[in-house]
Amino acid sequence: MTAIRLLLVDDDPLVRAGLSFMMGGADDIEIVGEAADGGEVETLVDRTRPDVVLMDIRMPTVDGLAATERLRAREDAPQVVVLTTFHADEQVLRALRAGAAGFVLKDTPPAEILAAVRKVAAGDPVLSPTVTRQLMRHAAGTAADTRRARARERMAALNGREREVAVAVGRGLSNAEIATGLFMSVATVKTHVSRVLAKLGLNNRVQIALLAYDAGLLEEEQEGR
Repeated sequence: MTAIRLLLVDDDPLVRAGLSFMMGGADDIEIVGEAADGGEVETLVDRTRPDVVLMDIRMPTVDGLAATERLRAREDAPQVVVLTTFHADEQVLRALRAGAAGFVLKDTPPAEILAAVRKVAAGDPVLSPTVTRQLMRHAAGTAADTRRARARERMAALNGREREVAVAVGRGLSNAEIATGLFMSVATVKTHVSRVLAKLGLNNRVQIALLAYDAGLLEEEQEGR
C-alpha cells in the first residue's frame, strides 16, 4: 500500500510537533514536509508532492485561506484540510469555497484527524451533514441575495438528474445513500457527480454542497417534502 504523503502547515512549532508525532506513527501516512507560514506552501508542494496538506487557517504572514486559494488554482493541486479553532467561521467558509476538502478542529481527537486525512486522500470530503448545516446557516446572512442569483445562474447548466444529485450532495449524503434515494447505481451517481463538477467548474463535493445551498435548492427540497 502506498503511503499518503502529508504536508503540515502551522505557525506554532508545538502544534506541528504534535501533529508530526501523531500522524507519523501511522503506517499509511508519510510526513513529507512542514511549513510555518502559508507563503512557504507552494515551494514545498513543488518539492515534496504531497497528497494532502493539513493547513492552519490563521498564520501571521500568508494565512491558510490565501495559501489554499493559490494551491487549489493549480492543475496538480493536492487536497487541503483546514485546521481551525471554530466550527463556523467566515474564513473556513472561504477556504471551502476555494476548494478545501473540509476542515478539522484543532482539539479533534487524533484518530479523527487521521481519519480525515485518509478520507480526503481517497477523494471524500470530511464534512458531516451536521457540520455542513451549521456552516450553511452561518453563511446565510452575508450577501445572500447576490450570491443566490449568481448560484442559480450557474446551476442552470445542470439537467434535472444532475440537479437532484447536486441537492443530495448538498444534504451531505454519500454516493451509496444518493444511489438508494434516487434509484440508481453507485457508478451512475459517481458519473453524475463528475459531470456536475465539470459543468460548474468545481473541484470537490464540498463546493457542490455550498453552491446548492447558495442557490436555495436545499430549501426548495425541504419545502417540497
